[in-house]
Amino acid sequence: MKIFDDRVDAGRQLAQRLAHVRGQDVVVLGLPRGGVPVAFEVAKALRAPLDVLVVRKLGVPFQPELAFGAIGEEGVRVLNDDVVRAAQLDGNDIDRVERRQRTELQRRAECFRRGRDRVSLTGRTAVIVDDGIATGATAKAACQVARAHGASRVMLAVPIGPDDIVERFAGHADEVLCLQTPAAFFAVGQGYRKFTQTSDEEVVALLDRARDESVGKTVAAADPPLRDEEVQVVAGQVAVAGHLTIPESPRGIVVFAHGSGSSRHSPRNRYVAEVLHGAGLATLLFDLLTPGEERDRANVFDIELLASRLVDVTGWLATQPDAASLPVGYFGASTGAGAALVAAADPRVKVGAVVSRGGRPDLAGRSLAKVTAPTLLIVGGRDEVVLELNRRAQAAIPGRCELTVVPRATHLFEEPGTLEQVAELARDWFVDHLRRPNANP
Repeated sequence: MKIFDDRVDAGRQLAQRLAHVRGQDVVVLGLPRGGVPVAFEVAKALRAPLDVLVVRKLGVPFQPELAFGAIGEEGVRVLNDDVVRAAQLDGNDIDRVERRQRTELQRRAECFRRGRDRVSLTGRTAVIVDDGIATGATAKAACQVARAHGASRVMLAVPIGPDDIVERFAGHADEVLCLQTPAAFFAVGQGYRKFTQTSDEEVVALLDRARDESVGKTVAAADPPLRDEEVQVVAGQVAVAGHLTIPESPRGIVVFAHGSGSSRHSPRNRYVAEVLHGAGLATLLFDLLTPGEERDRANVFDIELLASRLVDVTGWLATQPDAASLPVGYFGASTGAGAALVAAADPRVKVGAVVSRGGRPDLAGRSLAKVTAPTLLIVGGRDEVVLELNRRAQAAIPGRCELTVVPRATHLFEEPGTLEQVAELARDWFVDHLRRPNANP
């Protein structure tokens, strides 16, 4: 059985098998939380709207695992009359269960939507995506709710599930796509190398990113990239995974250094990367550590190690024909920003510009005094401790260094519109400062 690297990898592979619906009136619906990173990749490839489908099963009071129906947003309710009759449920029984589940559904919907409207399904094809199917009860409820919301056709698409998944969903979904159906299936996680829990914050970030109309239009209108692929980046004695995107006629390339506990799949960094692509900037998002190194927590905060990875990766870019002549910038987040500043001070590399998002420049220590590349420090106005650290770093950097405070933003820039401001600031900084040697000032 083929193992998926993570949910992002699974989503990209799933999207390839769904190419036949691209161009149709499709809405991609992720089942929160784990289904949303998978669904995001599908929606991106299909150029389709992304939404969450928040559903709750209605379980028989004396046998909760047996569903007698399901509910969705805006008062949608579907009942299985056969189960209702067999369980001898009356109206009061049904109402009690629904009230309890409706409260939880409303809480989850408010958490994910943050005041935004549900994407209409009326007359459209609903592609329901999860990270896998175990019992299938939630996915069946989702199919019912999607139809109740007006979907004219319902498709279920998942990376992994039991070998009888098509039979299980007969009468629920019009089409079922499952990439892996191992005979010895016991859990969704067996299909993934990395199967960590998806947070509410990641779901919200992906929905925000998908719904940014201006970015969506820019990406849709842009020429196909010259390169857009997963790569193995040689960094010293190890190889780390990365994703390299080079648009046509690039003006420079930005290497991303993620924060502790994150990876090349950081939804915030990927959002910023897409904005940079729209401005003609190439990007390389890579894992600062190998999977084995990540298990040692000390490595996550080993700034010298992380900086050396950046230096090595920058050297690797110089061996790539499409990137060798491009000026290089660094975009660092949190601890990654500290590593980016140390690397920028290294005489072995020439860095044209640095941008720090909610960074820890204090971790760069004495290297700050050697940073001459134009540097932009972006900090949330409500991230008070980090803001003070950045003020001190600004004073220590001898080259051009600007500090921009995003009002109302906290450390992760989760507040509506704040990450968009970060992306625009970074884009403008790199466009201004990343110039080819023969470019006019």
